[in-house]
Amino acid sequence: MSAVPQNQPTLFESVAAADPAPLGLAGFALTTFLLSGHNASWIPDLIWIGPAIFYGGLAQLLAGMWEFRNRNVFGATAFSTYGAFWMGFGLFVILALTTGFLGSYKPNDLSNAAAWFLFSFAIFNTYMLIGSTRVNAAVFGVFLTLEVTLILLAIGNFNAAHTDGKHLWWVHAGGWAGIVTAAVAWYASAAGVLNGQAGKRILPVGKPFFS
Repeated sequence: MSAVPQNQPTLFESVAAADPAPLGLAGFALTTFLLSGHNASWIPDLIWIGPAIFYGGLAQLLAGMWEFRNRNVFGATAFSTYGAFWMGFGLFVILALTTGFLGSYKPNDLSNAAAWFLFSFAIFNTYMLIGSTRVNAAVFGVFLTLEVTLILLAIGNFNAAHTDGKHLWWVHAGGWAGIVTAAVAWYASAAGVLNGQAGKRILPVGKPFFS
């Protein structure tokens, strides 16, 4: 016999949580901008690693958890996954740079590993791109530009792995595409903040393509 009382009512909080999407989009945008500038060759250091773990990573993961609270399965899946993406990719680079930990690997192996990592997320992003058509045009723009970015970077890293790091123009192209992605994500984040504050449309985000 169960010790749990039967036929108990389900309780829901009457006060909704604040929209976590602007935070998730902002964390994603800033980290994408920094890494993309690095890939485009005009941010020549690894400043993106810290934000990848704490802003694009942890903050975005928390945004995803709050989307679960708001019963938004699309937002929860997107933010949680890309929060884990940034933490995982940042950790991968840290380990790759740690003396002795991955010392037995050649640079070509690391490029090949990064390519498979990016390719895997491109698969995930493809069906999220389809799902974004039911959100709004701004969010669709984020996933569309991200799809292009991931594909270019995957091709670029595969190419680098098989040409001893030569012909990196695919990676540079992916970097510039990533900058566009960051700009679109920042716009969507700004729209969420400003529209939410004003209680009306300040920045348009467009209607869903499918209702």
